[in-house]
Parts: sequence; structure tokens; C-alpha cells
Amino acid sequence: MLDYKLLQALVTVIETGGFERAGIALGLSQSAVSQRIKLLETRLGQPVLTRHPTLQATPAGQRLLNHVQQVQLLERDLRQQIPELSSDRGRVRIALNADSLASWWAEAVGEFCRQEDLLIEILIEDQDVGLKRMREGDVAACLCSSDQPIAGARCVRIGQMRYRARASQDYIDRHFSQGLTPAAFQTAPAIVFGPNDQLQHRFLARCGYHGHFPYHLCPSSEGFVRLAAVGIGYGMIPDLQVKLAPAPEALVDLACGECISVDLYWHYWRHGGEFMARLTQTLIRKGAALLANGDP
Repeated sequence: MLDYKLLQALVTVIETGGFERAGIALGLSQSAVSQRIKLLETRLGQPVLTRHPTLQATPAGQRLLNHVQQVQLLERDLRQQIPELSSDRGRVRIALNADSLASWWAEAVGEFCRQEDLLIEILIEDQDVGLKRMREGDVAACLCSSDQPIAGARCVRIGQMRYRARASQDYIDRHFSQGLTPAAFQTAPAIVFGPNDQLQHRFLARCGYHGHFPYHLCPSSEGFVRLAAVGIGYGMIPDLQVKLAPAPEALVDLACGECISVDLYWHYWRHGGEFMARLTQTLIRKGAALLANGDP
């Protein structure tokens, strides 16, 4: 029989990023948390954490984290059926791309969260790498661009986000007066969400350019749009976010209709219980409709 106090120590260390912070979250001393991890490793006969160069779960630790995520979802179903078991509402951790959070996600799940009395913890990850969080056992579900489910999980397509290179008209006049030329791409500052963001590279490759380009880094969807609107750079912005912008006319399509489409897939544990099935059906129904509404 697994000792869930030991597993909870492992989960909290990973979620908080350290033994001291895990102790604060659990109401324990740092030493007590460390002892629980050591006891878990002793019972398994192998380590569950590596501490260098960064703190992360070993393959065995990842399997335990995956197990805990599924157990927590099943326990949520059980608490709804037998309320006397616990008054703890719990919280579901989900990896989500920032553009979805800034545009359609809240509207899709808002009513569901109210009806289910659900607390969620959102981890922002680029759509190309969000599945890594789930594979490591760090989240119960994720929304990303991969259509390949990991072992023990299911994957369903929710919809598609369409991105276009956009900037202010002033910026276009200053940097692209001669069109989308290699010389312009070499000097015109782009805006990139983060080091894992490949949309800009895909756009440039489609334009036939594969060289170096200057860029700003802006890990905020709202900030990204504002930077483009005031003429600091150009960047790949989803159609749906443009529709929601205070002044959509300020974001001019740089490439005259050329777009890059990104399919979004919802990944969730196969044994996530009735709750996860209800959340998934909500996303399939409402998320798909909201994403379709982003088409120009």
C-alpha cells in the first residue's frame, strides 16, 4: 500500500520548487519534508528526485506524480458522491498556452468552474511544449499543439488558432515599405513570446527567409499585443485575440492574409474519473465554438 503522505511530500516539493517552500505549504519543517522523501526512496529502493543541476523528478518519481494526479481526480468524484469524506475542495493543475488564456479559455470553462466549485491552478506553457508538464506528472491535463497522447492519457482536438504577422501601420511603413524582403527581415525587430516560441520562425520560413532576425522577448499575450500596437515590433498574433483587442484596427496584417494555423489538443488522464470527462466535454463543446468564432 502506498503511503500518500510521502507521495504528497513529493508532489509539493515539485510544485513549489523546493523543500523549504514545500514545508511551508504542508505545515512541516524542511527537515520533515526531506525525511519523507528519503523514506519514500528507501521503500522504493531508488531515488524519486534529482537535485542537480535542478530539482526534478526521476523517471520513477514521474510515474508516482502521474499516479497522484489521477488519484486526486478520482477522489474529487468520490467527495462529490460522499461529501462527508472531506471539506477540502482541492485544486486541479492544468498546463495552458498563454494565447488561449488571453482569449477563449475563461469563457469556455467559467460556468463549469462555478457549477463544480472548482479551483484551478494554471501553468503557462508554450503550445509546443505544454505536454512536457503532463509527462513529468506536474499537471492533471494540458492544452497543447501535440496530437500524440502520452501513455495512460487521452487526447482530443479542441480547435484551431490562426496566427498572422501583425504590426502598426507606422511600423510597416518604416520597416517594410519595400515589402517582405530579406533585407527588411534582417533589420525589422520582431516580437517573440519566449525561447520555445517557433511561430515567428515558421512565418519567416514560409516567406522564404531562414536567416537571423532581431527580436524582443515578451512572455505575455496581452503585452505582446500592446507592443505590436504601439509600433515596437511585429509578431504572430491570433485572429481571436485581435477581435478582442481594444483597437483591432491598430494591428495591421503584415502579410496580406497569410496565416499559420495551430491545432490545439486537450490531453487528460484516461483514469481521470467523471469530473475530467465532464470538463473535457465542456471544452469540446464550448471551446470549439469559441475558437471557430475567431475566424475572420
